[in-house]
Amino acid sequence: MKTLIVEDDFTSRTILQSFLKDYGVSHIAVNGKEAVEAVRQALDAGEPYNLICLDIMMPEMDGQQALKQIRALEEAKGILSTYGAKVIMTTVLGDMKNICDAYSSLCDAYLIKPIGQKKLLQELNKLGLIK
Repeated sequence: MKTLIVEDDFTSRTILQSFLKDYGVSHIAVNGKEAVEAVRQALDAGEPYNLICLDIMMPEMDGQQALKQIRALEEAKGILSTYGAKVIMTTVLGDMKNICDAYSSLCDAYLIKPIGQKKLLQELNKLGLIK
């Protein structure tokens, strides 16, 4: 499984990396702009991400904007969201507006921090990324 962890907080990045280390390679982006560029490069190389863990509150471009642009990049390559990267929003924001906005932009799951390893792995299992 090829994962992109998009998180501006070092501790949160490190925790997600440790949770996912046994499941494949993880790349890091510290804001939405970097995430969109990483996805673009991966798609252009024909090696798309299987999973994107995407924070919402970040500098330069937030996760909501990044999600929209990521789905647009996939669509431009002829990839429907159901066949694109599985996107899990990983955020402290638990309000209905952010949750609804994320699902409207075609995220696959929404986890509120702090995120435990068991909960993350349950979501990955539900999404068919691990067994």
